[in-house]
Amino acid sequence: MTTSMTEFALRHVAGRSFAASDDFPREAWRALAEAGLFRIGLPARFGGDGGGYADIARAEHDLVGHGGCVGFAMSWAGHQLVGRYFIDGFGNEAQKAALLPGLATGKLTLAVAISEPGAGAHPKHLKTTATRDGDGVVIDGEKAYVTNGPLADVFIVLAITAVEDGRKRYSAFLVPKSTAGLEILPMDPFGALRPSPHCRLRLTGCRVPASAMLGLPNEAYETMALPFRDVEDAVGASGSAGICGFVARALAMASQDEAAAGEFAAALALMRQAARAAAQSLDASGRPDGDLVIGVRLEAARLLRHLRDLRANLTADAPRDVDLALADIAFSQTIAQGPRQARLARLGRDFIAGR
Repeated sequence: MTTSMTEFALRHVAGRSFAASDDFPREAWRALAEAGLFRIGLPARFGGDGGGYADIARAEHDLVGHGGCVGFAMSWAGHQLVGRYFIDGFGNEAQKAALLPGLATGKLTLAVAISEPGAGAHPKHLKTTATRDGDGVVIDGEKAYVTNGPLADVFIVLAITAVEDGRKRYSAFLVPKSTAGLEILPMDPFGALRPSPHCRLRLTGCRVPASAMLGLPNEAYETMALPFRDVEDAVGASGSAGICGFVARALAMASQDEAAAGEFAAALALMRQAARAAAQSLDASGRPDGDLVIGVRLEAARLLRHLRDLRANLTADAPRDVDLALADIAFSQTIAQGPRQARLARLGRDFIAGR
């Protein structure tokens, strides 16, 4: 019988202070595989449990809510989303058969390489190229901020394959770690979201077969990379609710402040409900309810202020993981602020216009 994510979190993550170190806990990662927890959200015909994004979201909530480590939960959720979104969503039958069974058992890990040094993920500034050469493709460039990169066996690399009327067009390629010319380089630690591992990639004349292309040519940014941010946010909303719940429970127990605890309980109930609905909308239509996702993020920011105040006034001891989790919640609020502010402005315009 598969271990529940709550049971796993309590047994393998809670109290381990994983977030205090940049060393990735590979034993706990292997334990996820042994517990069958890499099957969540992947198709049954390739060894998964047949669930969807809502199942991944619920499991991430339980992992971080009971384990208290944002970075470890983020790495697990990233592993599942790569399989569900990129491979099941855009892979052909041969690619699915080659990769999804290994992802479901944990024998394979994939990582997505989109961002580049000094450019972020902005399509105007990315420089990595993929050039057709006979029956193959040669990829040259550098990537950065590759989540789970040090664990990965295969990378999904976004590269320029055409320029049309001055506009760069992108395709995605499956590049095995063993590809000649591929270098995995270290990155300076973020100081947050530990122990989720990140790396840079240097690709110098990396040759892959034409069959390594994932999805349609010249459309990968619009159809894959850009929508993926919304998918991450929709699923990650449950993680935000989970870690806020972990911190709120710990501080409420330490302070014995019943009024604060009641406020936290009510806010967390709304966050969980909104996050669950956002993930369910993703399963139902392929697009998340952006209003709900933004609402969860705003409520997390509001809760963070109250949680910090309560922690500052606490005379009793609090678990060390609470301070680490508070720092991770704050850091998460700073990621991709530009695109998220643009979404908030669009939501405001629609609201003013009565739409």
